[in-house]
Amino acid sequence: MGDTRERAVVAGASGFIGRRLVRELDDRGYEVVCIGRTGPDARWDDDTAVRALIDGAALVINLAGKSVDCRYTDRNRNEILRSRIDTTRQLRRAIKTSTQPPRVWLNASTATIYRYALDRPMTETHGELGTGFSADIAHNWENDFFGGDLPGTRRMALRMAIVPGDGPATAILVRLARLGLGGPQVDGRWFPHRRYRGIGVAQPTGDGKAPTHHSRGRQRFSGIHIDDVVASIRFIVARDELTGPVNLAAPHPSDNRRLMSTLRRSVGARLGMPAFRWMLEPAMWLLRTEPELVLKSRWVEPERLVAAGYRFLWPDLEPAIDDVVTRTARS
Repeated sequence: MGDTRERAVVAGASGFIGRRLVRELDDRGYEVVCIGRTGPDARWDDDTAVRALIDGAALVINLAGKSVDCRYTDRNRNEILRSRIDTTRQLRRAIKTSTQPPRVWLNASTATIYRYALDRPMTETHGELGTGFSADIAHNWENDFFGGDLPGTRRMALRMAIVPGDGPATAILVRLARLGLGGPQVDGRWFPHRRYRGIGVAQPTGDGKAPTHHSRGRQRFSGIHIDDVVASIRFIVARDELTGPVNLAAPHPSDNRRLMSTLRRSVGARLGMPAFRWMLEPAMWLLRTEPELVLKSRWVEPERLVAAGYRFLWPDLEPAIDDVVTRTARS
């Protein structure tokens, strides 16, 4: 007798979020299949296999895309964009040609679509879109995701804030705290460069210059615990009235100074020297990543999730950070 479970297709499931999401979907009774560069159930270079998984699926979740934990060289910039656009476009074509298209398609996006904000929070209704490389990546990604007509499929772009425990930003901050450099990261002047210039098929945005902000370590930090990532996805899938972009971010954001204080306490570091931009730039060059990951002020709030009735498991970032550090230490 065949498998009668509903099928969930997860693309880009090899990362921290993807692995947790696959376990969650399996526990909830889905038949979970995955698309990636090496499978296991279909590879991106096998379009026939991808279409076979999509046709008849109940749910598609796309997390695919090259990590931004790299230097923004021309080669890496182009691959960050290409890996997001090409996979999203391939899934859209597969859904469009399905005889039984999935009811729901959730596509990763990013909260860095919004501008640098110190004055007020960015919401889906009143947020202002940013300019330059990171924002353009998100603009192009969402434009391709929402392109075309898919009448049988509800689409939502997950504008995800930083997930503590996942990716370069929190890894760098924890490392700095343990090394005694767990004070605030302070922006300032640096030699001009063009790594953060805009990109995309449409007119790239911004003036091409790397921005400088005198935030004095008060840049905002919006994040979301992995428990709330998977719980909010489950909530979204069950709410037919939700479509379009949605912010995945805890409702009570922090700032860099409070965040670093929390990290110092969590890792047992009594002192933390501040890290000025003239210190961060050469350090990030050695680590082959970008200071933007810790210097950009991300002030994002989950207006649509809260209005729809979602109740956060970790609404405050400080206890969420404590939990992540504790879990990491145990693993």
